[in-house]
Amino acid sequence: MIRVLICDDHPVVREGLKQVIDDTKDMKVTGEAGNSQEVARAFARRNCDVVVLDLTMPGRNGLDALKELKRERASVPVLILSMHPEEQFALRTLKAGADGYLTKDSDPEKLLAAIRKVYGGGKYISMELAEQLAIEIQKGSEKPSHEILSDREFQVLRLLAKGKTITDVAAELSISVKTVSTYRSRILEKTDLKTNVEMTHYAIQHGLMD
Repeated sequence: MIRVLICDDHPVVREGLKQVIDDTKDMKVTGEAGNSQEVARAFARRNCDVVVLDLTMPGRNGLDALKELKRERASVPVLILSMHPEEQFALRTLKAGADGYLTKDSDPEKLLAAIRKVYGGGKYISMELAEQLAIEIQKGSEKPSHEILSDREFQVLRLLAKGKTITDVAAELSISVKTVSTYRSRILEKTDLKTNVEMTHYAIQHGLMD
């Protein structure tokens, strides 16, 4: 029996996932969490074999929560189930330690297959993403500027591109205004952008906005 911990801030989504998983013979939902603090507490109970984690929840960023889970128990596979398209976050989450990435508009059968795959020690990505990666490797194409950003820089980029002020970003990420300003300077340098407006245009052009 595969014990699954569901982490999503929407009760309706959690209930839907629970119904899909509990209807199978080889899986059972043994825990739920609606924010990053609940995720940490539920994970500490050590009653799960696979974590299904949403990237966007109240509290700590999903990437930070992922890294914390992997530091706590790297052996427990984490499957990201997100509303964000694969091209936005899939590679970044895999590099951060995720064992698979699936979008929320995927069929229930794909979710169950992904859970079984990561439980068995494999990595799960869609055929579409696998083909995209193969094409990029074959072409030897250069990475877009945002792919060389650190995870925190990427977070700051997306928040600033949404029109949030430096103060807003500092409050949301629980870091100082000075630190956000430093990240902003690094982002502009790495992406060769000049202003927040250009940052917003860049984010829209590359599909980085929600």
